[in-house]
Amino acid sequence: MSDPLIRELDHYVVLEPGLPQKLLSAADTLAWLAQQLTRLEPLPPDLRDLPDAEARAQRLLETACELELEPGVVVQWFAIRLEPPGA
Repeated sequence: MSDPLIRELDHYVVLEPGLPQKLLSAADTLAWLAQQLTRLEPLPPDLRDLPDAEARAQRLLETACELELEPGVVVQWFAIRLEPPGA
C-alpha cells in the first residue's frame, strides 16, 4: 500500500535517459506517464485491465516509480514536496 502522504504531493521529478530532469505538477506527471505508456507493447499485466491511459497512469503514479519502456530504457518519477507539511 502506498504512503498516504504521497497523495498530498503536488509535484514530481521526472527522469528520462539522455534528458535533463523535469519538475512537473501532478497533472502534468499523469499526462507524461500516459504518453510514456503509448510506447509500450504489450502493456504490463497489472495495467491491461484498466479502462484507459489516464487510469493506467494513475495506477503507476500510486504504485511505482519507474517504467521500463524497452530493454535498458527506464523512465523514473519521484514525488517531491516544495513546501513543508502543513504549510
